[in-house]
Amino acid sequence: MPKDKAPPRKAAKERVQRRKKDPNAPKRGLSAYMFFANDNRDKVREENPGISFGQVGKTLGERWKALSPSERKPYDQKAADDKKRYEDEKAKYKAEGDEEEEEESS
Repeated sequence: MPKDKAPPRKAAKERVQRRKKDPNAPKRGLSAYMFFANDNRDKVREENPGISFGQVGKTLGERWKALSPSERKPYDQKAADDKKRYEDEKAKYKAEGDEEEEEESS
């Protein structure tokens, strides 16, 4: 007994083209965890030679969760400083972009 033809597939939605990111745009600020991970990644690798990439991340996550609020404070401060840096650079970047738009429309 021959199979019936399958119903026609719905047409795929057209992909929306995302704007390309400006390479001159400021980089986002790092989180407190990322500052912690950057400081401790090498220590974890030294303590556990041959550890896989995923295991390094898992170990760092466990250590981060085990930190007390007083131990996290320096990393939180670094993150706050980096966030301020990003916001300042972003404001400057937007101001420069607005100036360029005004020049183009004149």
